[in-house]
Amino acid sequence: MTDDEVRSNSIQLIRHWDFVIPSSSFVILLLALKSRRLHHLGQAWTVNELELLKPVSRSFYISIRLLPKALREPVALGYLLARTSDTIADSSDVEKRIELLDRFSRAIAGKEQAIGKDLAYLHGSPGMTDGENALLGSADEILRSLQNLSLEDQRDVRELLAIITRGQRQDLTRWQGQLTALANAEELREYTYLVAGCVGEFWTRICFRKVKSFTAREEGDMLELGTNYGRGLQLVNILRDAGSDLRAGRCYFPEDELRAANLSPIDLLNAPANFLPIYQRWIAKARAGLDAGLEYSIAINPARVRVATVLPAMIGVRTLELIEQSGLEAFRTRVKVSRGEVRGMIASTTITLASQSRLRGIRAKL
Repeated sequence: MTDDEVRSNSIQLIRHWDFVIPSSSFVILLLALKSRRLHHLGQAWTVNELELLKPVSRSFYISIRLLPKALREPVALGYLLARTSDTIADSSDVEKRIELLDRFSRAIAGKEQAIGKDLAYLHGSPGMTDGENALLGSADEILRSLQNLSLEDQRDVRELLAIITRGQRQDLTRWQGQLTALANAEELREYTYLVAGCVGEFWTRICFRKVKSFTAREEGDMLELGTNYGRGLQLVNILRDAGSDLRAGRCYFPEDELRAANLSPIDLLNAPANFLPIYQRWIAKARAGLDAGLEYSIAINPARVRVATVLPAMIGVRTLELIEQSGLEAFRTRVKVSRGEVRGMIASTTITLASQSRLRGIRAKL
């Protein structure tokens, strides 16, 4: 696909689809694919395959189309597996979720066979969408497709999913009963790595293997930037969803920081003013992660890969702006970038192919 074809294709997609901000970090935006059947390595993606993308994370529909062919299948499959495990983790009945998540994780590692019939238990769970039901119904096909990847791609996808499912399981076992908080900043740092930072590593490794002249920077530098990018995106999600998480019994803000301000997790439900300094510190950390994402994207040479990589950072920057404007009111009303703004970002980014000079200007204003 030429750059002109990318521009034309993206414009048509923008006109056709409504776009939403994905619900969880780099995993959903960079790995986020949105089955009938997945084809063997080297075959083109079909409309049926992309049908699974649309209801789950439509904004990534453009990203997957922009990627070079060599990246599409492992990235797509990584997302489908991650999104399926996330659907399992979000269903009702905690004990059953843990059991099924463990089994699905073993199946990804090649240690268990078909699991689709057992996942049928979750079909129709409260709040589950048609797209999520389709993911569960396609689980065995997705797992079989993993075996059709190259051995290197299989290794990378399996290593990624082992980390992600560990984080999902940790969440399931941690948040039970009354409202509780993470113990300290290190626990939050580990959490953001498990659910998002690891995706930055995956993205970097697979691009170094598959994309010619990916970047002039050292792989170690890009791995660090990619990890921090993922962490930053997840912090944006935590800040944006703080109110709903608290009402669901989850506090991601470190308990030792709250205690130092004479606060408990339950106090945050009322968005007290003395929490604001803690909130602002984590906003600053999220901004540093997005800055890493922009630096990472600027370093990428192929324009198509650069566009697919930078979109989450641009949406994240705007989300942080809205969070700062709302202050602690964001605890009561969930902040969200409008669909119109997202469409505008996608249009401007794909039309300009995210020029490095333009991105440097955005970064300078961050």
